Amino acid sequence: MRVVAGSAGGRRLHAPPGHALRPTSERVREAVFSSLESMGAVDGSLVVDLFAGTGALGIEALSRGASRAVFVDADPLAIASVRSNLESTGLVDDAVVVQSDVVQFLRRGTERFDLAFADPPYEFQAWDDLLRLLDARIAVLESDRAPDATAGWRTTRQKRYGDTVVTLVAQVRPDD
Repeated sequence: MRVVAGSAGGRRLHAPPGHALRPTSERVREAVFSSLESMGAVDGSLVVDLFAGTGALGIEALSRGASRAVFVDADPLAIASVRSNLESTGLVDDAVVVQSDVVQFLRRGTERFDLAFADPPYEFQAWDDLLRLLDARIAVLESDRAPDATAGWRTTRQKRYGDTVVTLVAQVRPDD
């Protein structure tokens, strides 16, 4: 697995051996970022990578011009993988790595993000909580099925890639 494009394009990303992570494939990342870049959603953005795993999505965003990324995962092996991948891509200075349950992290409500990635384990059921707590302009949701629409968000794009459904949603705000 490699960073697809940008300043760290072509650099390898590693997952902990034998660990049950499901990193987003290069093909899916390329398609997602093509959509995001056409929307002007990446360059200069503040990003959060929820259920970060290897950090592939947040690292791809940093490589393509995001200003800063926050990586959140509860698993200590995933956190170690994110840190290692940030170091190997030279993007550590633009990143914050947080070991926390994602919903607990969002409950703290510390920041408003421009762009959020949420790629939880497929058995994740708390989409309503996540979307209710998430303060982001755009979110990219990955699952094995399309998450139900949640109040305050509208689906802008959705596509299936094999077993993965990628849904782009935009937060509906009163000032929009």
